[in-house]
Amino acid sequence: MLDGTIAPMSRNYGAVRWLPALILMAAIFTFSSMPASRLPFFGDLDFLFKKSGHAIGYAMLGLAYYYALPPRLHAGYRWGVALLMAVLFALSDEYHQSFVAGRTSTLRDVGIDSVSAAVALTIGAFYSSNSSSNSTS
Repeated sequence: MLDGTIAPMSRNYGAVRWLPALILMAAIFTFSSMPASRLPFFGDLDFLFKKSGHAIGYAMLGLAYYYALPPRLHAGYRWGVALLMAVLFALSDEYHQSFVAGRTSTLRDVGIDSVSAAVALTIGAFYSSNSSSNSTS
């Protein structure tokens, strides 16, 4: 504004906050759609690399959900909803993966995904609540 005041945020800003989550969901879906024959093999470290990928992906997804949810909501509520969304996406993704050639669907992966999201959300919420920032976004 020309008078020195700040214009209120548009309603579309909330939709922009969902972009990281949408991009991560698309990336996870794309990777889980790949047949086993197209996946790289890392030898003795294969299990570690692939499960680390799960952990990192779902940690980021949990944080992206937390960021996307309206900041006016209580942090604990946002934490719980973000975790629930990550767990539900993990379950749906494992189900989807059961239809991909050479891939398997395991609850162990859902567990890895869920714990990773919970740890990242806990660290993120702790950091956010102890931030010296006065931002309300």
